[in-house]
Amino acid sequence: MIPPPSDQEELPAGAPPTAGARPCIALVDDDRNILTTLSIALQAEGFATRVYADGEAALKALRHNPPDLAIFDIKMPRMDGLELLQKLREKSALPVIFLTSKDEEPDEALGLALGADDYIAKPFSQRLLVARIRAILRRSEFTRSDAAEPEEGDTPETITRGRLEMDPARHRVTWGGRTVSLTVSEFLILEALATRPGVVKSRNQLMDAAYSEDVFVDDRTIDSHIKRLRRKFRAIDSDFDAIETLYGAGYSFADG
Repeated sequence: MIPPPSDQEELPAGAPPTAGARPCIALVDDDRNILTTLSIALQAEGFATRVYADGEAALKALRHNPPDLAIFDIKMPRMDGLELLQKLREKSALPVIFLTSKDEEPDEALGLALGADDYIAKPFSQRLLVARIRAILRRSEFTRSDAAEPEEGDTPETITRGRLEMDPARHRVTWGGRTVSLTVSEFLILEALATRPGVVKSRNQLMDAAYSEDVFVDDRTIDSHIKRLRRKFRAIDSDFDAIETLYGAGYSFADG
């Protein structure tokens, strides 16, 4: 019989992970059975895990010692998953997956608009969750399973557009030499725009760039991401106007 986890405790499952050897997943849920089950399942798949039974405890830990990815339940006491994400996004671009119930579609849309990278509706298969985790880790360049240096020519080229520099291999963005912290979805949307400056990308095209095929978002979500992108760049440069809106058509990146 495996005892329920306590806050900020890594569940024992075999030998303890070597520091830095495995991607670390933080689980935040007030249901101890879910924490125990998911933690054991993820450790069996090669991940290290940390678990938190409420949002307030998780927020402090995620800011102080961020994992590679976090999974939040939406419905939690004290601080729910949406509030946790909103507060986390003030200072962190940590990849986040939401766990939702079938009747929580408005929460799913709001979570994506706030900067979540994906969501999975309960009940879900552990295989699906693991696949989503691996996909996001690959996209965010946090995967540690491939430690070898890439062959010459395989590394994605740095994108330079005026004062913007994007390094897809390191998930790094700078504007005028100053770092801009972006979520995975924000990075992919900006990359889609900056790759072809001056070309208008529709909201549907940006959705395809930022989300997997089985994640459905609406126009408002893309608009929210664009607003967040502009806000982050304007925090560095108040004159930032490189992301242009063509009303009724979509968005483009002005190179110059």
